[in-house]
Amino acid sequence: MKFEPGIRRVLVIAIASALAAPAAAQTWPARPVRIIVPFAPGGGVDTVTRLLAHKLGEQIGGSFVVDNRPGGAAVLGTELVARAAPDGYTLLTSAPEFSINPSMRSKLPYDPFKDFAYISQLTAGQFMLASHPSVPVKTVKQLIALAKARPDKLNYGSSGTGGINHLAGALFQSMTGIRWVHVPFKGAGPSTIGLIGGHIDFVFASTTGLVGPAKAGKVRPIAVTGPTRFTELPEVPTIAESGVPGYNVTGWYGFYAPAGTSAEIVRRLHAEARRAMNSPDVAERLVKTGNAPVASSPGEFAAFVRAEIGKWAKVIKDAALEKVD
Repeated sequence: MKFEPGIRRVLVIAIASALAAPAAAQTWPARPVRIIVPFAPGGGVDTVTRLLAHKLGEQIGGSFVVDNRPGGAAVLGTELVARAAPDGYTLLTSAPEFSINPSMRSKLPYDPFKDFAYISQLTAGQFMLASHPSVPVKTVKQLIALAKARPDKLNYGSSGTGGINHLAGALFQSMTGIRWVHVPFKGAGPSTIGLIGGHIDFVFASTTGLVGPAKAGKVRPIAVTGPTRFTELPEVPTIAESGVPGYNVTGWYGFYAPAGTSAEIVRRLHAEARRAMNSPDVAERLVKTGNAPVASSPGEFAAFVRAEIGKWAKVIKDAALEKVD
């Protein structure tokens, strides 16, 4: 069978690409791999990513470099990965904002499914409601009473407008009938620094970033947001058991590559991430910060994110939150 010159050229390129993909996977990584964290340093996802990057370097060899690109409640850094070359050298770790932004943003510069290859859910965890020690509140009930006595006078910080920490506060407001002021920061780390400095009254942030300051007395832990208490601070109750039944906000961190990344590289990254998250030293450190290793398969992770998008869409609608441009 004879082919026209143009068709022959297309066939040659297609065959060469098919042969090159396995070869590229075999030599990967031949240079440093960048893992973009779309949040500021010091937050939960940043901490977990640094653990992962160090472990991947040990297991695979080569260099895995964490690159913090905060902004737009994770949109800016996430878009960088969506537009990156699918060669295995630019990866993404993110948090629930990945599943919140499709409903919270009027438009996204990427598609959460078409533009990414899902590698694994890394961890599951929760958040903490904490106050500056000068605020005369030690319990959820005291917070509700003070907020109702002083509507729009108390404030809480978050990692940014439309982020999981913001929605945790919005959900608390809608379920308790209080009115308080949201103060967005450029990441969970900066919001915790703001709380320690006394610039804000309260904060919703991951247990990962707050456990140290709480134990040191720099912030006062009021309650945790998930269904169970945090083992490192067992005296701190959940919000649900503190007078707001049904309140439940949990967190998670996920691992992605740009769509089109070699299936061989994705499979290897999943296997190595699973090995890293379940290694005794990493698992121990995760538990101490309120996280549990998950390391789900790419298919399980994609199904999980799809369910999370539906869950947060309902929360945003029920809380009547305005979309962000």
